[in-house]
Amino acid sequence: MHIRTGLLCLLLCLVPLRAAAEDVLLRSSSLLPAAYDSYLALNLKLPPQNRTLPLVGDRGLRSGGQVLRHLAGQQAVNGFDGVLYDNRDHGHSSLPEELFPRLDRLVYDKTLRKARADYGLAGKILLPAVVFGNSSTSVTTGPAKRSLPRLAMTSPGGPERSAQLYENNHLYVYPEHRDHDETDRFPANWPYMLISQGSSGSDQPFLAALAMTLAAFPPDTFAALRDNRLIAPTLQMILRRGYAPVRSRAAYFTAIAHPVVFEGDALRPGRMMGEAAAMRPDAIPPMVRLRVEQDGFGEAEGLARLSERLFDTEGAIARIWRNFDWSREITVSAAATRDPNGRTLTFTWALLQGDPARVRIEPLDPEGSRARIRVAWHDPKTVLTRDRTGYHNRSLSRVEIGVFASNGVHDSAPAFVTVFFPDHQKRVYATSGAGGMRLVSVDYDAIGRDAYYDPVLFWSAPWTDRAEYDGAGARTGWTRIGHDGNTRTLPPEIGEGVYQIERLQPERPYLIMP
Repeated sequence: MHIRTGLLCLLLCLVPLRAAAEDVLLRSSSLLPAAYDSYLALNLKLPPQNRTLPLVGDRGLRSGGQVLRHLAGQQAVNGFDGVLYDNRDHGHSSLPEELFPRLDRLVYDKTLRKARADYGLAGKILLPAVVFGNSSTSVTTGPAKRSLPRLAMTSPGGPERSAQLYENNHLYVYPEHRDHDETDRFPANWPYMLISQGSSGSDQPFLAALAMTLAAFPPDTFAALRDNRLIAPTLQMILRRGYAPVRSRAAYFTAIAHPVVFEGDALRPGRMMGEAAAMRPDAIPPMVRLRVEQDGFGEAEGLARLSERLFDTEGAIARIWRNFDWSREITVSAAATRDPNGRTLTFTWALLQGDPARVRIEPLDPEGSRARIRVAWHDPKTVLTRDRTGYHNRSLSRVEIGVFASNGVHDSAPAFVTVFFPDHQKRVYATSGAGGMRLVSVDYDAIGRDAYYDPVLFWSAPWTDRAEYDGAGARTGWTRIGHDGNTRTLPPEIGEGVYQIERLQPERPYLIMP
């Protein structure tokens, strides 16, 4: 008897204990077609947490995990129950397993890997779980090079799929890779993902912070957020509220809390975990839902008669300025926003980026659930910014308005209304005889000036058009001054049906390096 017991103990001691949670296999046979050319994964089951494994590994303590360990010792926390990590760059910048041994990881079957469903921008597959992930990849070849976030913003269906992920408890991190250096090239701001300043590996601090914040929620709060599909908006709020420069509630309604791209060294995981641990299920914040009521931006504007409506989603509305007018107007409603616990909501509309003298926000009801927004033309603006490598000048060409809902306990993550200006054009406006502002000329020759423009959204032509007006201020035509020396007189409707613009599409993403 004693010999058998000793032998059994010896055999058990020789069997290596698993040092990490199980992989969760996604099979192609479980996918069901869904909206926006995406798929819903059925029958994907996450195993129960293996509580014999530590919540935070020894290496994770250096990333702030000691706070999570302390919280877990003081109160019940959700841990990683129901949470799935999705790496989408074949391990190029994967969250190390030893940081959080209990965290389950998604793997794809052979068919899905062959179809590259496990690589690059997320959005094609919705998973029945709380998901966070990353991909340190970018489109690095061809004339339409861009980061994955800009790819999502400018590709057909990209905004809708990104919004769908956000509204189904998925949040991904992507590097800005050369889209936010000397020039901010993003045509919009939105809450649907997190964008890290830098290239490969810059996403790692965000992944660790998200993992620990998810683990710090009390189980009942996590369940309420999950069931109301508010995990991603709440993570966005917590990260922004805990961002290093944000020291007060008033600062939360300013640009410092809501940049299009975040600095990894300005994250404060300890603050984030504290906020999550203190959140009660009866006070979880809502998600702002926007709708355009009246739109002064058109479907066929400017010389090339292109749409100014980049996208309309509930968490972000984005416009591109193509029209020749000095100012535009749009009326937006957030009245469809609902608090998950039925609390009364009040709304804040904050100008986050843009000239206050050229943007007017007029609330249309006492709660502020609707607003009329008037925006005048903005030339590119250069601002001095600071990151971990020092001070830099950065050119900006976007107006941003953040919309927030407060339930009396928490402020929501922002929804955004943005207007992107064609910064590669050189426009001149001047005062008209009637006292308003009108266009004088447009220089379209971005290529000749060696000015960058996004070929998916814009175009370049080797001429300047000068507007001509009659005594009443009506535009009567144009004088086209070619950069080859030729001059022509053209009618006022020159753009209509005249120009065919080649709309480029980005190629596949590839690995990026620092």
